[in-house]
Amino acid sequence: MLTDVEFSALLDDRTKRIPGDILWLPDERVRTPFLYPDGDNIDLFVQIKDGIAIVSDLGETLRWLRSQTLSPRRTPKQNALIADACITHGIELFKGMLVARCKPGDSVATVIMRVAQACLRISDLWFTFRTRAVESVNDEVGDFLSERQLPFERRPKLVGRSGRGWTVDFHVMAPAHGSLVSVLSTGSRSTARAVAEHVLAAWFDLNHFTAGPEALRFVSLFDDTADVWSPEDFILLEPLSTVTRWSQPDVFADVLADAA
Repeated sequence: MLTDVEFSALLDDRTKRIPGDILWLPDERVRTPFLYPDGDNIDLFVQIKDGIAIVSDLGETLRWLRSQTLSPRRTPKQNALIADACITHGIELFKGMLVARCKPGDSVATVIMRVAQACLRISDLWFTFRTRAVESVNDEVGDFLSERQLPFERRPKLVGRSGRGWTVDFHVMAPAHGSLVSVLSTGSRSTARAVAEHVLAAWFDLNHFTAGPEALRFVSLFDDTADVWSPEDFILLEPLSTVTRWSQPDVFADVLADAA
């Protein structure tokens, strides 16, 4: 995503061209009241060409969406959802840019709002990326537990001391003791802390399961195949759980089987 300095340089540099015959020299930058899921502002740009106002995000929305996943390509379903969002809001998708023209009778503000809403809807596809990534890692963890012959229940629902219901990823039954496992996985550094804090809240509310003769062990399994976690994320969960990494599956298995 471009910084403010880079945006200013883009506005000042009269040599910038989008590949093709169309010269994109935005006349105005508009900060909308909408935000991308990570809290960044959705900015749009207005160009006046032959008396017609053209509004575009200059490709920032799809660039932002691409930065939230490790996958180099979108799935056909995601492309279909993007196309549907463009059709719904009357937006043209050209070379990765969301574009709308101010037709006779339209106000520039109305067109800006239409493009901003399309940006918002398309950026929300990030949630499908995250859900798919988490489910994929959980499938790998389930296969690993089956290979190690560790019986498990997937996504058990438990009630915390507050009365709130929580769904953890795995309840593993080892000979020595049982364990509750939460898998922490995200492709975005900006959402990593929120994921860790959610698991911390679950462990705190479910802490009564760690007491008694059949006490359960809490295990926080970080999917560290993506470099999105900071040392503080691991430290955050250490007081209430045993922290493990998916890049070290043998250590994870030892923690589940350990009788200590």
